[in-house]
Amino acid sequence: MANKFIVLLLLVIMVSAMAETSKALTLCKMDDNGVSACKPSVTKPDPVPPSADCCKALSEADLVCLCGYKGSPMLSALGIDPDLALALPPKCNIPLPEGCQ
Repeated sequence: MANKFIVLLLLVIMVSAMAETSKALTLCKMDDNGVSACKPSVTKPDPVPPSADCCKALSEADLVCLCGYKGSPMLSALGIDPDLALALPPKCNIPLPEGCQ
């Protein structure tokens, strides 16, 4: 009986966590709006120059955190090309942190 309760409790916690994360995507201090604004610039096959909204969101992002995703399959799972993502800050006149290139 106790095992069933623990499994049920874990299931409730997992569903609650999934519901919270489905409400908003935050990636390195970029919220849904920032990620959405930049997505056309980091998506193949035809990326576009970054918009003013994208550059504003990127200027407030944690670039050291973003650099941590370099080579990570997580960005690709979100439809973001990691190489295009790393090329984005300079296009917004935002310097990349050292070691991020």
